[in-house]
Amino acid sequence: MKFSMAAAGPLGRALIERDHDVLSPSYTREYALVVDKAEGSEVWDIDGRRYIDFMAGIAVLNVGHRHPRVVEAVREQIDKFWHICLADFYYPQAVELAEKLSAVAPMNGRNRVYFGNSGTEAVEAAIKLAMYKTGRTRFIGFLGAFHGRTLGSLSFTASKSVQRANYVSGVKVYHLPYPNEYRPILAKKNQESCGHAVIHYLEDMIFRTTLAPEDVAAIVVEPIQGEGGYIVPSPGFFAKLREICDRHGIMLIVDEIQSGAGRTGKWWAIEHEGVEPDIVCFAKGVGSGMPIGGIIAPEAIMDWKPGSHGSTFGGNPIAAISALATLQVIEEENLLARAEETGRYIKDALIEMEGRHPSLGDVRGRGLMVGMEFVKDRETKERAVQLRDYVIQHAFEDGLLLIPCGTNSIRMTPPLNIPHHLVEEGLHKFEAALTAAEAKYM
Repeated sequence: MKFSMAAAGPLGRALIERDHDVLSPSYTREYALVVDKAEGSEVWDIDGRRYIDFMAGIAVLNVGHRHPRVVEAVREQIDKFWHICLADFYYPQAVELAEKLSAVAPMNGRNRVYFGNSGTEAVEAAIKLAMYKTGRTRFIGFLGAFHGRTLGSLSFTASKSVQRANYVSGVKVYHLPYPNEYRPILAKKNQESCGHAVIHYLEDMIFRTTLAPEDVAAIVVEPIQGEGGYIVPSPGFFAKLREICDRHGIMLIVDEIQSGAGRTGKWWAIEHEGVEPDIVCFAKGVGSGMPIGGIIAPEAIMDWKPGSHGSTFGGNPIAAISALATLQVIEEENLLARAEETGRYIKDALIEMEGRHPSLGDVRGRGLMVGMEFVKDRETKERAVQLRDYVIQHAFEDGLLLIPCGTNSIRMTPPLNIPHHLVEEGLHKFEAALTAAEAKYM
C-alpha cells in the first residue's frame, strides 16, 4: 500500500482493512478513496467527503457519473431483459450500437463491429483478426504502451516491467520507441522529428536486420500514448506509418480504448492525424462504466467465419444500450466541441502555471486528454517521481481526484461535460497541491 490510511475517514479505513483481507493484492490503489455515491463530475466517499473528479474512472465516464439519459436507458433495458448471448442470438440493442459506431468510425465505407467486455479483449480480438486476415504471426508495438493484461495484449504492453514479470508473452512483438519529442530515445538526423527517426529505425534497422516486413501482421499503436505518459506523437508520424503498412501489406491497428469516444475533441484521436486505420479498438468511454469493448473494421477485413471468435457476455444488452445512450449524449450535447474547448482552457492554465512552478517540465495532450510531466530540473529533465506522487496524494486530501501516468506524469481526464466552475475549483486545488509538493521536494 503506497498511501496513508490516515487520509480516509473511519468508515473508509474500516472498509479498506476488509478489502485487504479478501481482494487480490494485484490491484493498484492510488489513494484511500472509498466511494459511496457520484453525480456528474463529483464524487462522495462513505464518510461524506466530496471530491471533484478529474479522472472519470480512468477516462471512462465521458458524459459524467450517472448521466440521466444513460440511467434512463439502462433502467428501461433492465425491465426488458439483460442477457441472451449475442454470439448465438439476435437483439436490436447490439445492432443499433454497431450501426452508430460504424457511422462515426474513422474509416470510410461499410464497417463491421465485434463486441467484447473490455479493452484488453478488444486488443485480443484485433490481433486475432489481423492474424486471420493476413496469415502472418509477427507484430510491431511500442515502448511505453499499455494495451491490457491478458497474455495476447500483454505481449504489446510495455509501460511497467511489473506488468510483464513472471509471464510468457503470448504473441511475438517487436517494440519500437514511441515518438516522444520531450524525451527522444533515438538520435535524430539534422532537423527531423522523433517520428521520422522512429520510421527510419524501423525501415533501416528492424526490417533490414531482424524482422521481414512480409512476416508482420499488424502494427498496434495508441494515437496518444496513455499509460505511458500521455505522449502526443510527432506530426506526420502516423502518415509515415500508414505508408509503411500499405507498402508491405501490414495492418494498422489503433488502440482508442482511452482516447476514443470524444476524449480528444474528435470521436477518435486518430482523426487528428488524417489517416485511416484498418482496425479500431474501443472500450472505456464508450460505455459510461458498463463493461463493453470491441473492434471496428471495414467489412472487407472483418470477414472471418462463424465461430472464429466470440464472447458469452460481449455486447450484452445493458452495456450496449448504455453505450448507445452515451454516444447520443456526446453528439446531442456537442461534447466534442466542449472537450476541445475545456481541454484548451486547462492546458492554457497549466502552461501559465509553468512560469510559477519549475517542476512542471512539459504540458501536453489533446482535448480532455491532458498530461503534465514533473522534473527536478528543466535542463536535465531528471524525473520528479516523489513530487508527482505527493501532488496526487495532497490533491486527494484536498478534494481533487487525479491519477498518474508514465513514470513521473499526471493525467487530467475529467468528464467531457464538466462544468466550468468545477474546472476552476479543480485547477486551484491542483496548484495548491503542486505548491506544497515543490516546497517539500524542490
